[in-house]
Amino acid sequence: MGLLARVSGGWGADPLWGVVYDYLVEHPVVGRPAWALGLQSDLRRLYAVCDEISELPAGARVLDLPCGGGVALRGLRSGQQVTYVAADIAPEMLARTMDAARARGVDHLVSPTRADAGALGFDDASYDLVVSLTGLHCFPDPEAAVAEMGRVLRPGGVVVGSTLLLNTGVRFEALRRVGRAAGLLGPMCTSDQLVQWLTRAGVGSVTLEVSGALGYFRGVREA
Repeated sequence: MGLLARVSGGWGADPLWGVVYDYLVEHPVVGRPAWALGLQSDLRRLYAVCDEISELPAGARVLDLPCGGGVALRGLRSGQQVTYVAADIAPEMLARTMDAARARGVDHLVSPTRADAGALGFDDASYDLVVSLTGLHCFPDPEAAVAEMGRVLRPGGVVVGSTLLLNTGVRFEALRRVGRAAGLLGPMCTSDQLVQWLTRAGVGSVTLEVSGALGYFRGVREA
């Protein structure tokens, strides 16, 4: 695949940004200052989201959507008795996630699944935790994706993640425009819209903290 296609071809072209993102997350000595400079956020906040995975009890089911290059796997432990479904629409991302799973020694726990975030092929109330790291802003219909996340959560289940937001100021407008031009970003949403969508999806106790260009969200599926 040509370099131009990987720069401007969107997620279907296995974009170079995906490689850069994975590298920065996995190498905090470089990633933390780059994260602070580019997004004005602390990379440790993303690591804290991953910690939700490591705290799950035996028998729990996790949905990582979109799994991307598998950065959320840093929260998975090889001895955990959990089911981890890594879902993404791009086969290249699923392959990259499984490479990361093998490198971490957790591939026996991970099931790669090709899925459309706006129309998941999973049963209602089938997951205890849905993790969505820096992916909601990529979806063509983020509202539908949030509705699906709520639908597949069991009562008491948790949805947690991060996303670029529209209402983080003009200093990030260039980032949003370049991302759209490259086919990497969808319509996105504001912080208020995200809270409204989660609430409408049956998710309560919603918290959303803005950190630079990113919003970190968490909520619990109501009974």
